[in-house]
Amino acid sequence: MEKQISNADLLAYLDEMLTEERSAEVEQLLRETPQLQERLLELTRNRDTGQRSIGEVWRRHGLSCPSRSELTSYVLSILEPARTDYIKFHLDNVGCRVCQANLDDLKSLQQTLTESPESETRRSRYFESSAGLLRSQRDDE
Repeated sequence: MEKQISNADLLAYLDEMLTEERSAEVEQLLRETPQLQERLLELTRNRDTGQRSIGEVWRRHGLSCPSRSELTSYVLSILEPARTDYIKFHLDNVGCRVCQANLDDLKSLQQTLTESPESETRRSRYFESSAGLLRSQRDDE
């Protein structure tokens, strides 16, 4: 069973970068498999002494992650299609938990702003001012 867990999986587990399901699988196997615990300990020692791969540095520092402002544009559906596709891939295929948490936060914020009474009041005032402007233009004709 230990062969199902790669070193990359173990390092991602340490960095809390696995999906919840995969993280639970790795944790269960770690509890049951002393050899896997030893591999994790060795990987941790190597990482703590500075022996890191380029891929690990890339993942650990989120170099492929979209910025929060890009995620905001993604939530608002105003990104160019290629960038939208990349963010979908990053969230769905890579399964980046940090970006997913950011996205969930932004969606929650958007929903709060959309549902707030202030938002409804502002929308009503815009409508009333626009309706008044249109009425006055029609009366002038």
